[in-house]
Amino acid sequence: MKLKSTLENYLFILPAVLIFAIFYLIPFIWVFQLGLFEWDGITPTRMFAGLDNFKEIFFEDKIWWQSMRQAGFITLVALTFQNALAFLLAWACDREIRLKNFYRLVFFIPVVLSEVVVGLVWQWILDGHYGLLNSWLVQLGFPGLVRNWLSDPKTALNMVAIVHSWKGFGWGFLIFLAGLQTIPRELYEAARVDGANAWNCFKSITIPLIIPVAVLVGILTILGTMQAFVLIIAMTGGGPAYHTQVPVLRILAAMRGSSRFGYACAQGFSFGLVLVIISFIQYRFSKQYRQI
Repeated sequence: MKLKSTLENYLFILPAVLIFAIFYLIPFIWVFQLGLFEWDGITPTRMFAGLDNFKEIFFEDKIWWQSMRQAGFITLVALTFQNALAFLLAWACDREIRLKNFYRLVFFIPVVLSEVVVGLVWQWILDGHYGLLNSWLVQLGFPGLVRNWLSDPKTALNMVAIVHSWKGFGWGFLIFLAGLQTIPRELYEAARVDGANAWNCFKSITIPLIIPVAVLVGILTILGTMQAFVLIIAMTGGGPAYHTQVPVLRILAAMRGSSRFGYACAQGFSFGLVLVIISFIQYRFSKQYRQI
């Protein structure tokens, strides 16, 4: 009976394991194999290069590491500003306020908008010549702040990070809201009977019980933001002078611009490995936190 129960359990998870293996694990291994060759992606002949592509990534390609740092900066902004905004808005909408269903709809609208459309609209808003932001700054009496926000290396990456956070906070808001609604209301009522105020309830009940949800949102934020590129293409195309370049754009440039398909596969495998390591570290950290 025990063997039968074990086999039944494995049978239930078999479809998920097969999907993961077919669409994730096998392509990941295949990409690693292609990364060992010099290949233009078209001709049938491939020249074995061993680990030369990976050595070039780690020791020679400075733009690759610049793109990694810039993707890390956008991810840091998303983890802090974006997720903090999402949590605070979800906490506000979880309370008994007027028009909360309307607010839920409005906060989720940016997520469903096309990234290309959002990027082009924000490109117009931040344009240095006829942009709406510069027009507002002049009208408010701050002409010294006027600049070409997406062409200035000092501000381009910051603008991309802010727009990305605005575009993506809605799904974090939705997950946080779902997590808050699973917290039993009896806990708050019991705490108030014991004399706890709103801050004590928030600190001792809401925060500890929302930690697993926050970890999930954090992992999804890292995986999603590090792979972001459509919005960046629409806004800056990776410029000016690689200052908004991110890893996925570098991989596309190696494939399409340089016709180095093998090198692009090596970049893709290295990038995927970094994401797996980051997710594993974050998961282990959250597991240790829950055991405290």
